[in-house]
Amino acid sequence: MTLAVGFVGLGRIGKPIAANILAAGFDLMVFDVREEPMRELARLGAKRARRLRDLRDHSEIVSVAVVDDSQVEEVVASDAGLLQGGTRDSIIMIHSTIMPGTVRKLAQAGRRQEVKVIDAPVSGGEAGARERQLCYMVGGEPEVFEKVQPVLAASAAHVFHMGALGSGAAAKMILQVVVCINMLGAYEAELLADKCGLDFKALQEVLRVSSSQSFVVDHWLERFKRPDDPLPIRRRRTEVFSESLLPALLTARDLDISLPGTALVQQLLWRIMGLGDSGEGST
Repeated sequence: MTLAVGFVGLGRIGKPIAANILAAGFDLMVFDVREEPMRELARLGAKRARRLRDLRDHSEIVSVAVVDDSQVEEVVASDAGLLQGGTRDSIIMIHSTIMPGTVRKLAQAGRRQEVKVIDAPVSGGEAGARERQLCYMVGGEPEVFEKVQPVLAASAAHVFHMGALGSGAAAKMILQVVVCINMLGAYEAELLADKCGLDFKALQEVLRVSSSQSFVVDHWLERFKRPDDPLPIRRRRTEVFSESLLPALLTARDLDISLPGTALVQQLLWRIMGLGDSGEGST
């Protein structure tokens, strides 16, 4: 019998992940507040949910790929959310970059409904999703992890079980710290190269084979900054990176530790992404 999967959140990364799940042969139902991505996936063969309740009735596993903690809580735990009347022994799999504590809170609510919650945040971006080269960091019970692995494999080059609930979310927030600090390095390297009369693309070749190599620097202009993208897309990408640092900064506050590099990068992100200090598009 084909595994029934639901997917909430058909954005820049969610839509290609959902398409991969469908292409892998799962019985997929999708939901988004926007009609167009649902129509696109319906043309490929997915079922369209009119509301979250339809996903609850259809799915053994529901993936959630919305923006932040508040949206995840709305989708999962609101009066119209996935936990209200959810099928016993079903699984809610959260791909969003959220606080580890949010995962644990939702899992506790899920236990009262006999619904399992697992965190499976993702790295690799839109290109990684399209190319099925994503990296998943998963937190949760080993038996639940085993059940969701085939769904993750539809889009993944790497799937890591990090440990207990919330450990996937913790790994993702740490990853975002490293990525964004590397973005500051790429920005300053590009700036210095320009002022010194060096071709940045030629410099990238040097950096790629030296001790300063990083994925961010290697793909700075084609996957991160992408200066040829329209201004609204560049602004939204910057907002997403900024929001992705909030879990680490909030966790550091709760743990009474300092993350000065992370705080600095968040302050400078508009400039780093070529949008000036106000997001108006100046460099």
